[in-house]
Amino acid sequence: MSETEAVGILRRNAEELQVLLDQSSGLEPRVYAAAERLAKALLSGGKILACGNGGSAADASHFTTEFVSRFNKDRRPYPAISLATHGGDLTAIGNDYDFNDIFARQIEAFGRTGDILMAFTTSGQSENVRRALLIARRQQVLSVSFLGKDGGVCVGLADIELLVNSGTTARVQEMHQLLMHTICELAEMHL
Repeated sequence: MSETEAVGILRRNAEELQVLLDQSSGLEPRVYAAAERLAKALLSGGKILACGNGGSAADASHFTTEFVSRFNKDRRPYPAISLATHGGDLTAIGNDYDFNDIFARQIEAFGRTGDILMAFTTSGQSENVRRALLIARRQQVLSVSFLGKDGGVCVGLADIELLVNSGTTARVQEMHQLLMHTICELAEMHL
């Protein structure tokens, strides 16, 4: 690959991302609502649960870390659990039940009214995330979904949906990171 080709790829990726950034203004009310509801849940004694697969699992873990540690300012820690990081739970549930239940089963165990679920899926097609959103609703756990493409099987299941309408996984993940960090910043203002 030549330097010219590399520059072309970078420019193409930046242009694709810019289109999504321009479209993101429609998400502002939902981002604000997600941050406000999240802060309210934490201040009322609730906790954050987060889930996703692959890169979205890393995003879920990243998100929870911002509350257990800090985002921009020193403040007390808040309870936040990434459901994608407990190897024993994941493998036992996957083995004894079904891989599609790995998050739902944990929400049944840990989720309580007043908690909030942050669910990440760049395709919207993750069956285990879909089941997590359904269990969250049943257990009266508020849910926020970070979706990609057309939202797939997860569209319409969360209390607040943040849909990045792109078929390019990398661009969806980049936008999810922006939305996630904005929610962290806004929520931390209340905390």
